Amino acid sequence: MRSLQQSPKSGLTAYVMAALLFILPATAGAASFNDALKAYNEKDYKTALQIYKTLAEQGNPRAQNNLANMYDTGLGVEQDLKQAAEWYTKAAEQDHQIAQYNLGNMYDVGQGVPQNFDEAKKWYTRAAKGGSPKAQHYLGIMYNRGKGVDKDPEEAAEWYAKAAEQGYDKAQFDLGYMYSVGEGVSKDALQAAKWFLRAAEQGHAKAQFKLGNMYDNGEGVQKNLEEAARWYKKAADKGLPRAQFNIGNMYDFGQGVEQDHQQAAEWYAKAAEQGHASSQNSLGHMYDRGQGVSQDMKAAAQWYSKAAEQGHTLAQYNLATLYFHGQGTDQHYAMAMSWYLKAAGQDHTPSQNALGLMFDQGKGVTKNLVAAAQWYEKAAEGGLALAQYNIASMYELGEGVKQDYVKAVEWYQKAADQGYGKAQVSLGTLYHQGKGVAQDLVKAHLWYSLAATQLKDGRHKDRAVKNRETVLKHMNPKQIVEAQQMANAWQTKGK
Repeated sequence: MRSLQQSPKSGLTAYVMAALLFILPATAGAASFNDALKAYNEKDYKTALQIYKTLAEQGNPRAQNNLANMYDTGLGVEQDLKQAAEWYTKAAEQDHQIAQYNLGNMYDVGQGVPQNFDEAKKWYTRAAKGGSPKAQHYLGIMYNRGKGVDKDPEEAAEWYAKAAEQGYDKAQFDLGYMYSVGEGVSKDALQAAKWFLRAAEQGHAKAQFKLGNMYDNGEGVQKNLEEAARWYKKAADKGLPRAQFNIGNMYDFGQGVEQDHQQAAEWYAKAAEQGHASSQNSLGHMYDRGQGVSQDMKAAAQWYSKAAEQGHTLAQYNLATLYFHGQGTDQHYAMAMSWYLKAAGQDHTPSQNALGLMFDQGKGVTKNLVAAAQWYEKAAEGGLALAQYNIASMYELGEGVKQDYVKAVEWYQKAADQGYGKAQVSLGTLYHQGKGVAQDLVKAHLWYSLAATQLKDGRHKDRAVKNRETVLKHMNPKQIVEAQQMANAWQTKGK
């Protein structure tokens, strides 16, 4: 963005204008320039234009730059970017720093002149060497992106640093980012936090978000969720959707702030309305749960749909589940399968398991146990305990796969190790019966005991308790002690 200030409002412009006024004697010409500034600030653009034009034609570089600004913005005159570029050129050739930056920007974006990165670099460099922080920053961008120059992150970081040291917030943010990822400089979380803080204190929303993230994760600063929430809130107040999502999340789960579902829903809504997919999914989830808002399954489906259409995996799964159960929308197995497939294609294990279930039960598709087993196994390989239990059951029963007790034990074991109670009961049964493994009453008792401890009341818990009592009758005191010690060790490890 070009520097369009007419009056010395910003620190940089104030410095440049003050320096020029100090260097030039208070002649009638200088007074006329000040009259033009006064007219401009009073929004008397016609008068300002006339004075600037007279002075510009006399070769006054400040007037040339400000006249160019007026043509650039269309204030007091019909916008004419070609005229703006011509006047910026005249001022730039007289070493007017702001004009050099502005002219470089016009070549950079191709406004008023044909796009020409070589010319952009030339004028940015002249302004940058003269100390213009904006030019230094844009020159850094050119090197960082390889825009008209060979990509050179180290050179970019050097220019960012020059601008950052002068207090230019955008350069401070970019320099902080380079330190955070180790691009152009050695990765250094402390330096990243330092520069994000400097930019954040000037109100730079992205820097405030990044600083909040660093406090959230304890990177470069001591982990402090209250500070994370404070910086997220500042960025969120400026409309940054990622920050709105994060502060919403903190209110949702009571992290760094007192839990407040209503506040969470409000922040999710602000970001969701800007198209932030994760916020749309979270807002849908709040309507789904009735937390922070009145339960409204139709609204939940609408927000899930918006996020799902953007490729948000969890939203695709949530939307599919609503279609599967007919909640917030008509029950529609084909739509459920369509969305499960999209999420499953992104390696979402619950969606892969859900597809296995649809083929297993013949919901919306012809029952196909082979396909069911394939989807269960995909999800199981991704670490989902429920899917590990499901594929183990299929190997145990020989449904959709060749019966294989050894594989059944392997998959039950993986699910049981994650604390999945049903798998623990089944694993105990195979140890009890000596199927797929050597019979081992101690391990059978172990897994029955663990399952009985954590399963909710119902047939699976009843089965675990009953089987444990049966096994117990065939165990000697030493085996009983060993089983109890193993159960205690497992539970302690789980804690």
